[in-house]
Amino acid sequence: MLGGAMRTKVFVDGHEGTTGLQIHERLAVRADIELLVIDAAHRKDPAARAAQLNAADVAFLCLPDVAAKESAALVTNPRTCVIDASTAHRIDPAWVYGVPELAASYRAAIRAGKRIANPGCHATAFALAVRPLVQRGLVPTDFPLSVFSLTGYSGGGKKMIADYGQSPLPGKLTSPRPYALGLMHKHLPEMRVHTGLVHSPIFSPVVANFYQGLAVTVPLPLRQLPAAPSPAALHHALTETYAGERFIRVLPFDDEAVLDAGFFDVQAANGTNRCDLAVFGHADQAVVVARLDNLGKGASGAAIQCMNLHLGVDEGLGLTVD
Repeated sequence: MLGGAMRTKVFVDGHEGTTGLQIHERLAVRADIELLVIDAAHRKDPAARAAQLNAADVAFLCLPDVAAKESAALVTNPRTCVIDASTAHRIDPAWVYGVPELAASYRAAIRAGKRIANPGCHATAFALAVRPLVQRGLVPTDFPLSVFSLTGYSGGGKKMIADYGQSPLPGKLTSPRPYALGLMHKHLPEMRVHTGLVHSPIFSPVVANFYQGLAVTVPLPLRQLPAAPSPAALHHALTETYAGERFIRVLPFDDEAVLDAGFFDVQAANGTNRCDLAVFGHADQAVVVARLDNLGKGASGAAIQCMNLHLGVDEGLGLTVD
């Protein structure tokens, strides 16, 4: 911990938004953290924000991309660690990508780095599911992958939360809604770069009428893969890769207990910083499913995990697995 018994000074730039508010609330109950707060009247004053950013040991940027870049540029204190929750820096080589479970090099870079890009929720689930399979040669780097994601509406921010909070709820919001149909979702670059893929997957996200929770499904035509792996081989690769990772749970293979009367519960990881990975299929086809809380491991939980790592405290401090 910085300064021995001294409390770590943290500033959340943009704590009024969904992710920023969750980070602020989670850290407010920690005795080792001193939250720096800017006067509401000066929230948009660059000088006032710069003062808080540079006074912080850790500064979280919970802002749109352009504003996040502006805030990052205000940080001149070499001791300040910046953790950016926007999309702005996720494939920037000057920034560390904040998923420590992807490789030992990622975890080491988070510990040492001063510029950390917090990952996207869909991208986190996809990378955790796919990277080990690419790294082990089970899925070629140039294989044309597709991915489907079902997510709660809290990932859409304040406006979408307000839309789904209407009473009565408009009929169009009662059924699932596919989006990003231009196939240019903002998470695609990080999904490609941090899995080692040559091409971005065809990504089909769907938002539905539940607050939080996310499940990414990656279909794999096993006979079309050069290694022709079995579903059990995929499961073994994930199990071996994430052995010892407290926030990654590889669900038992070919076990009905993983399902709820035959259905996969998208919200079963809610309230945790956990990502669940499951493999289903037969000799010809398989799907790899990654489930997480889009507000937890997909956002605020991931940011706090990165902060903990960087500060050298228990990686799971203030976070839950179950």
